[in-house]
Amino acid sequence: MKIANREQSAVELVREALAKAHEYQDEYHVFNWINDDAIRKAEEIDQRIAQGEEVGKLAGVPYALKDNFLSPEGESTASALILEGFNSPVTATAVKKLEAEGAIMIGRTNLDAFAHGSSTENSYYGPTKNSKDVERVAGGSSGGSAVAVALGIVPFALGTDTGGSIRQPASFNGVYGLKPTYGAISRYGVVAMASSTDCIGFFTHEAEDLDLLMGVVAGQDKNDQTTLPDFYRESTAKTVKKVGIIKDFDNEAVNSEIREALKRKIGTLKAQGYEIIELEMPALKYALAAYYIIVPAEVSSNLSRHDGVRYGYRSADASSLGELYENTRNEGFMPENKRRIMIGNFVLSSGFYDAYYLKAAKARTLIINEYAKAFEKCDVILTPVAPNPAFKLGEKINDPVAMYLEDVMSVPLNLAGVPGLTVPAGKTKSGLDLGLQLVGPRRSDRTLVEFAKVLEEVK
Repeated sequence: MKIANREQSAVELVREALAKAHEYQDEYHVFNWINDDAIRKAEEIDQRIAQGEEVGKLAGVPYALKDNFLSPEGESTASALILEGFNSPVTATAVKKLEAEGAIMIGRTNLDAFAHGSSTENSYYGPTKNSKDVERVAGGSSGGSAVAVALGIVPFALGTDTGGSIRQPASFNGVYGLKPTYGAISRYGVVAMASSTDCIGFFTHEAEDLDLLMGVVAGQDKNDQTTLPDFYRESTAKTVKKVGIIKDFDNEAVNSEIREALKRKIGTLKAQGYEIIELEMPALKYALAAYYIIVPAEVSSNLSRHDGVRYGYRSADASSLGELYENTRNEGFMPENKRRIMIGNFVLSSGFYDAYYLKAAKARTLIINEYAKAFEKCDVILTPVAPNPAFKLGEKINDPVAMYLEDVMSVPLNLAGVPGLTVPAGKTKSGLDLGLQLVGPRRSDRTLVEFAKVLEEVK
């Protein structure tokens, strides 16, 4: 480690990251808040090293934090007006673990409000711009974190992935993006979107860094009953020999340059001796519909706590308790938040639960079983992340169906709880980044990371 070996000081590294953060902020809008006080933590680490004290694996390494992670540093807004001014008394478990190893948070990154979106255009503070073309979206909901890494501001950033919110912006910005197995990393201290599909993950420049980060944060947490024992450090990567390709994802609805990138990668793998297995997974056609029933149902429940009484934004235009609730939520939520709350309340309401939510839950079981059958035939699956490269700002924001269709290849993994990893896959003719995703069975996270390292060498 350069800092521990005194080749570079923590102060130098953090000062450089902060300078870049300020330099790029106006053009790209990466951050909701920049932590200039991070220099103080860097000075403490340098002092400890000078005194011969032990420091952590990430000592002095600057990182960016998606603004839906709770931490006492800065306001935890989730890019929503309704949480403006909220200083959390709680620190997310993932943040605690990273900072126990010496990592230093230099800023809170922009996202779609409450992580509802695929473009970071649904932020109360305005959109983040794509790292290669400022007229295009960064992807979402973790657009700010992806761009922070892509622009070289920080070596890694934290994100959340409920239906593709790490993998899709990673693809749009040419970086690695890992959505681990559901439960691999504690969700404690993260603003909930949909509790049964939310996952904590990372953006990095190299697959090797994902290995280090997973080794730090994975494991059980008494504050999150859905966490799994630390299988990551205890597991051994499986040697990948058979790579599955989903036939249904190779069609005219997918951008031709993405299909070509997939074809090139398949050809390279074949030349290296890997067996390519064509998979038929018909249940995946239900994934998008099931996702946009199950997730809004959970969203409507999780957002019911925001009422203007206990914390966050409170409407000044209210003369009764009923008006306070109504006006605070109307003013404080973005249109996409309201849309998902209304859908969620509808599918859970009396008379519609069986017709919608119950059927979606059954479809989810079919999808889980479909993946289980697929992994009896192959070790990993390789697919596109999204049907299109980064699209123009404003192009889909007023067409929710078109926006939701961008998630068609990413949401099945969250419904099934399996891990997915975006790997860079070149560029379009116009210079936009392309990515592909590796998918594995539950608890195969180390296998995906190790195989991604192999793919870095196999061009």
